[in-house]
Amino acid sequence: MRVKICGITNLEDALHASYAGADALGFVFYEKSPRYIAPAEAREIIRQLPPFVMSVALFVEVDAQTINEAMRISGAAVAQLHWDAPKEVVREVERPILPVVRVRSADDLKKIEGFALLDPHVPEYGGSGQRIPMEWFDGIDCSRFVLAGGMRPENVHEARALGFWGVDVSSGVEMRQGKKDPDKVRCLILNAKGV
Repeated sequence: MRVKICGITNLEDALHASYAGADALGFVFYEKSPRYIAPAEAREIIRQLPPFVMSVALFVEVDAQTINEAMRISGAAVAQLHWDAPKEVVREVERPILPVVRVRSADDLKKIEGFALLDPHVPEYGGSGQRIPMEWFDGIDCSRFVLAGGMRPENVHEARALGFWGVDVSSGVEMRQGKKDPDKVRCLILNAKGV
């Protein structure tokens, strides 16, 4: 199972997560988030990542021009659209997109086509620590989903057992908002990968 550590705000956390086995790192370009990082600051981190670590930029309710400019400045590889973006925005984004579905009910899961990141529907956008009830995934093919929300070292095995493509973790491996706990990061990655 792939692991994305999101809410990266500094080089130390980025390198530790990378060396611990993270497949991707997330950079929050949403200014209202306590984990916000400016695209130019993210660029300085992304430039120093080891090979094969994917950089993902998170956006909320902005236009395609803003996304494209931030992607060019930062050098991030994938744009994570954390809202139900209009089709014209999706068409105009120049980099690959990871769409986010903010799940309200089990019925929402049956309507999703293709790959998506699943996050619980909460007032804030990510990093809330809330979970989607795991029983909602009974009978669902989870192999095209990345699960976010409430994942921690001690429960990430539940997502692995259901066959999720990956998990996206932020608050579950933090000391405080925007600062990762190295031991939690390492433990979560080992548990997610079944090591």
